[in-house]
Amino acid sequence: MSECIDTILQRKSIRSYLSDPIPDTEKQQISEAMLRAPTAGNQMLYSVIEVESAALKAKLAETCDNQPFIASAPWVLIFLADSQRIYDFFHYSGVDTLINSNRAPSAKPNEADLLLASCDALIAAHTAVLAAETLGIGSCYIGDIMENYEIHRDLLKLPQYAVPITMLCLGYPTEQQKNRPATPRLSRDIIISKDSYRHLQPDEAKSLYDANLPPNPHFFEGAENHGQHIYMRKFSSPFMREMRRSVHVMLENWRED
Repeated sequence: MSECIDTILQRKSIRSYLSDPIPDTEKQQISEAMLRAPTAGNQMLYSVIEVESAALKAKLAETCDNQPFIASAPWVLIFLADSQRIYDFFHYSGVDTLINSNRAPSAKPNEADLLLASCDALIAAHTAVLAAETLGIGSCYIGDIMENYEIHRDLLKLPQYAVPITMLCLGYPTEQQKNRPATPRLSRDIIISKDSYRHLQPDEAKSLYDANLPPNPHFFEGAENHGQHIYMRKFSSPFMREMRRSVHVMLENWRED
């Protein structure tokens, strides 16, 4: 097996870090790898905010579903889906003149642009993750950065067409985290189908995440099985309700003329 594939297969989320800072030389290597990530039309429709302020990290630990380890992460990166930069580029390139002279139709970023920029941002983020992994630096994705949009917009001084899609916490893992087994993933036959979408059979669906169950599972109060537990703990949870509310506001703000 190649070293690259082995690194990918061994990767797991790390939420506890040594206090050692990440050297600038290694940050530079990770950043250079990230900037080579695949991107739609070489437009690089993403931006990255490097969070250095301890106070800002502490605030993000609170607003991102109260996760204290965010505040202690040596390196925190926020990835934005960013159509603002290219929209500004068009403005300063005189595209308004083209539109006003009827040589080009008027167009503003919409949901399609947001999805495309989100793809760019996430591909860049995972390229950074894999580059960090090769250097012995662990990472954890924080999707909760999509919660509390109004707060994060103000904290990070975000313009209309730049929104937070994911956040990465990076650092050298503690010994306990190094030795912790990786969480099982769904099998290949569940994820990959041929030529068209395949609905799971009832028995497959019922046992979908059984590999993640401990020997004596304790389900969420009121849940009778693993599916109900995941629905209550994650899908219909307060933090997911907040994320849905927040993303709705984000989309409304993006659509505004």
